[in-house]
Amino acid sequence: MQYTVACFDYSFANDWEQDLFEQQLADIGFEAFSEGEAYIQTTLFDLPSLQTLVDATPGVAILDVHACEDANWNAAWDAEHADQELALGVHITPCCAFGAGHHETTSMMIEALLDARGTHLLQDNSSVLDMGCGTGVLGIMAKRCGAGEVLAVDIDDKSVDNARDNALRNGETITVQVGSVPPAGQYHLILANIHRNILIDQLPAYAAYLRTQGEVWLSGFYAADIPTLVARAQELGLSHITTYNKNEWCMLRFIKQ
Repeated sequence: MQYTVACFDYSFANDWEQDLFEQQLADIGFEAFSEGEAYIQTTLFDLPSLQTLVDATPGVAILDVHACEDANWNAAWDAEHADQELALGVHITPCCAFGAGHHETTSMMIEALLDARGTHLLQDNSSVLDMGCGTGVLGIMAKRCGAGEVLAVDIDDKSVDNARDNALRNGETITVQVGSVPPAGQYHLILANIHRNILIDQLPAYAAYLRTQGEVWLSGFYAADIPTLVARAQELGLSHITTYNKNEWCMLRFIKQ
């Protein structure tokens, strides 16, 4: 598969500004990032969209854009992000999907899952939805923590393949499928570690598909986004329970009463 790499010169005052820029790159199709470089399938690359984003981001300039072979960077990614061991003996190999388990947003979710073991959210009869599953780490961890059924969804087919491989590697049975919208269902717990704009757009579906006394956990955003997300969730009948913070990143828990 042919890939295009964009090389950048940037100077951010804070780490979270670089994280936000990379998140915005992901919104226009870029899949992996390393030392000022971002990779995208050549068939998906749109230079005007990239230039518009760069023009709107102070301190960022495009140095170069060129083609590269998948193998040239995929092997390097795998070497840098080799098998990650997490709590409860879960092992994750990213293979260019997000969610090795150590990023602040993912680690907050994992810590909350560990704390929720033994509750109604993670029992044999519980149903969990993991939206934007990436490597499948949250769905796999939910299953390891006691969840009955786990459905993991991602828009990227390579992430879906990676999540399936990781589930098999960990001996956990979860359903993984390609999708961009939450599948209809009745879930005890919904996990969504994705961009704030997607969270806002999908919150009505989360609220509709959540069982009474079920919870939705959101992450992938900063403190400045909390008022907007809380207000939207409350409009939909969800009650805010807890806020988690780690190095500028945040996580919110809501319950449907």
